[in-house]
Amino acid sequence: MKLDAIGIVSKDMKESIRFYRLLGLDFPDSEEDHIEATTPAGLRVMLDSEDLIKQIDPQWVKPLGHGTMLGFLCESPQHVDEAFRKITSSGFKAKKEPWNAFWGQRYASVLDPDGNAVDLFAPL
Repeated sequence: MKLDAIGIVSKDMKESIRFYRLLGLDFPDSEEDHIEATTPAGLRVMLDSEDLIKQIDPQWVKPLGHGTMLGFLCESPQHVDEAFRKITSSGFKAKKEPWNAFWGQRYASVLDPDGNAVDLFAPL
């Protein structure tokens, strides 16, 4: 058994696609309620609309807080800063500005359009 896919429920599919494209995920242009992008390592990241999830699971309730957290390994500490600036200057919210973490990484955190935490990091 291996982890093959991560699913993210999206209130606004177009904004989620725009956000995750800034992080390098190659989502197709689509009006569908379900789309996927595959990372270079072969992991699928799936976006599903809230409407689709409610059809599949009528009891589904949007979680409070961060329903999911994703971590993106950057090429360098400078790339963490560049990615953070690119995302926040595109109108998305910062959770934590870039900083040198005590565990030896340059670290930053942003929020996707649904409030999920997305961490950016690289070894110092």
